[in-house]
Amino acid sequence: MSLQKQVMDKMKEAMKSKDTVALTALRALKSAFMLANTETGSDKVSEADELKIIQKQVKQRKDSAVVFSQQGRADLADPELAEAAVLEQFLPEALSEDEIEKVVNETIVKVGAEGMKDMGKVMGMVSKQLAGKADGKTISMIVKKSLA
Repeated sequence: MSLQKQVMDKMKEAMKSKDTVALTALRALKSAFMLANTETGSDKVSEADELKIIQKQVKQRKDSAVVFSQQGRADLADPELAEAAVLEQFLPEALSEDEIEKVVNETIVKVGAEGMKDMGKVMGMVSKQLAGKADGKTISMIVKKSLA
């Protein structure tokens, strides 16, 4: 079952249970999927693109929650975090930092990277390999640490 179909099913469940937080998050995700469909000009977006869209939506909510928390607005931060949690159920299990570091080190050996000048090569390969399983910020931090 495609992610878009899963989102629609969860949306129906949220409507029936009157879960407004989940419904808000799922409607925003459905809207993002529809925008991606119209941009590509087809009715099908690849599963990799669906994962990217979900990751983007989760990241937006977490970033907003951080800003709201810094401003002392827990009343606005809490719903953002709750929506992020709803959307995260559609993402694959995230890898731990140790698992990411293992992949990064394997890639460094494979590419023959010798320093920070090779960071772009390593980042590109690791990002493709771990798409949807790891945050780009975390990958970048580990690559920098490993190449330094």
